[in-house]
Amino acid sequence: MRLGDERFINCVSRRGMGHTLHDDRRLFEFLTLEGAQAGLSWDTILRKRENYRQAFDDFDAERIAGYDERKLNELLQNEGIIRNRLKIASAVSNAKSYLKIKDEFASFDSYIWSFVGGEPVINAWKDLSEVPAQTFVSDAMSKDLKRRGFKFVGSTIMYAFMQACGLVNDQLTSCFRYGEV
Repeated sequence: MRLGDERFINCVSRRGMGHTLHDDRRLFEFLTLEGAQAGLSWDTILRKRENYRQAFDDFDAERIAGYDERKLNELLQNEGIIRNRLKIASAVSNAKSYLKIKDEFASFDSYIWSFVGGEPVINAWKDLSEVPAQTFVSDAMSKDLKRRGFKFVGSTIMYAFMQACGLVNDQLTSCFRYGEV
């Protein structure tokens, strides 16, 4: 495929079609960024990713869980991130819930990957119209995370998270990356 080929562009521009991710901190980062992205374009969040890393202490959940009202107000003034009070507050409450999961399951990785049996779901889509926005797995993940106190973790957000972290491979079979991920 060539750079100008529409199939190539569709293949490489689809966000979140990553390699499997098993690092707890990066999983928390992706969960936070997916929540921040809700209702916005993914490009907006990608352009602000480094700002988020700085503003949220490189997604150190223990530090974020301790953020107080002063820190929340500081974040609301930070033009480098999405300044939505609910999304910022959700990062703090999600950090607290994340730490509880780590205590219960030894790692967030083992918890989150349990939804797919520890192995990525490999799909074989031929056309973008076949790729779902959510599945029964993302429904179950969302429901359990909400039960545990997480916010901004609806099923569609969780499916995008699954794609981003390699829990599901939704690359089109015609994409050169299909076999890579």
